[in-house]
Amino acid sequence: MKQQRSLFASRRSLMKWGALGFGGLMIAALPKAVSAQSGGSTLTFAANDEGILNFALLLEELEAAFYAAVVDSGQISDSTELDYMQVLGAQEAAHVTFLRSVLGDQVLFETTDLSFNSSGLNAVLSDRSTILNTAVTLEDVGVHAYNGAGPSLTNPTYLLAAGSIVSVEARHAGGVRALLGRPTTEPDSDRLVSDDDLVASLNPFKGRAYDELYSPRQIVDIVGSLDILNNPINGALVA
Repeated sequence: MKQQRSLFASRRSLMKWGALGFGGLMIAALPKAVSAQSGGSTLTFAANDEGILNFALLLEELEAAFYAAVVDSGQISDSTELDYMQVLGAQEAAHVTFLRSVLGDQVLFETTDLSFNSSGLNAVLSDRSTILNTAVTLEDVGVHAYNGAGPSLTNPTYLLAAGSIVSVEARHAGGVRALLGRPTTEPDSDRLVSDDDLVASLNPFKGRAYDELYSPRQIVDIVGSLDILNNPINGALVA
């Protein structure tokens, strides 16, 4: 592996997504209100259905913003790969729209409330390899996050919405892995949370299921290691 872990380690050191780098791409890729923000308001997620689906919405927002930034970065020169990044970005944006429609008046934040760390973004957009490995990380994390949320969702509409997205995230992960020449499914050695650190109550079949379930806290920690979002995240869901 520890390819993924070393990726994170190197990313931490890189994470100086200078305001200029991501700022430049954000100007074209994201709403003006986002690129104009210098700080981020706290995002608080309750440990209920609405909190869980809003947390999923946040992950989709991050993915949509990331792919928009990738397309604008000019770092992907291969036309096939660039087309794929555009497709993934469009599908993540569709997920955002879909989840917002499902949540209706239960949406806790708007896209314009998110504040992106330009230095962190610049770091993950530094070259093709870093971009594609970051995409794998985000997509794999999405799969683990949706699976981890499943047992806690009680609203069948929300559960159906989450289930309709998780398989798409898995296909995205496999597709980007293929571009990198890596296994199209996630080997144990690539997992970002070790067996010892899995939440036992979420993983009764630990070691026997393929995609283990990550807790919201573990998802926040992984996303935090990317250093792409300024908004603090708290609430009972991620405590």
